[in-house]
Amino acid sequence: MFQVLLFSVALGALAVWVGRRALPRLKLQDWRIAAGGLSALAFLGGLAASMKGSYVIGGGLLAAGLLLAFGARLRAKPGPRARPSATATESEARSILGVGPEADEAEIQAAYSRLIRMAHPDAGGTTGLAAQLNAARDALLRARR
Repeated sequence: MFQVLLFSVALGALAVWVGRRALPRLKLQDWRIAAGGLSALAFLGGLAASMKGSYVIGGGLLAAGLLLAFGARLRAKPGPRARPSATATESEARSILGVGPEADEAEIQAAYSRLIRMAHPDAGGTTGLAAQLNAARDALLRARR
């Protein structure tokens, strides 16, 4: 019986360790789903162990289930987004888009298109970076006219 408890604790510690290492790569929703599933399994295991008379193991699994359930709900939310400046100077805009001072309208548009494909929020980018790219493109195109 002690071995089962030790195995349960080791498995829980492994799950927490793997979860913390994978958190930068996992989206918040993915973490919540995984932690919710693990907590349900821990609850079921705790109830089954308690019904068989192993109250220590059952209590440990129920406690692990509670920790995972609260951990799924209490994950830190992303911080406030940085607001891009509405006006970018021409040199800042050139450095953001990576174009030189002699770039024409077609080069500016090509650099913008290449970068926005990676930075667009629908492609996994952020709204702040997309807004910076938009502001840089608009500032350079205004300066050319």
